[in-house]
Amino acid sequence: MIEFLIVAVLVIWSVIVVFKKVFPRTSNSVFTSLSNVCEQKGWITLAKWLKPAMAIGCGGNCGCSATDEKSTKKAEVQAVKWK
Repeated sequence: MIEFLIVAVLVIWSVIVVFKKVFPRTSNSVFTSLSNVCEQKGWITLAKWLKPAMAIGCGGNCGCSATDEKSTKKAEVQAVKWK
């Protein structure tokens, strides 16, 4: 019984991820509507979780980051000099 629950959760999560990737505009409007309904019901935490992140930059779902976090640069690899 627990296996069915785990598989069902994984399938639902996968469907949501694919839905967001394939239909970005539709998914944004659906999740915004769900967030507004949850906010009206008083479920503030769920509403914040469902609200989609606003696109920054091109907004064309090209893989640009939607957050303001700056990517950390990797330290340059230096050769070890043996004496």
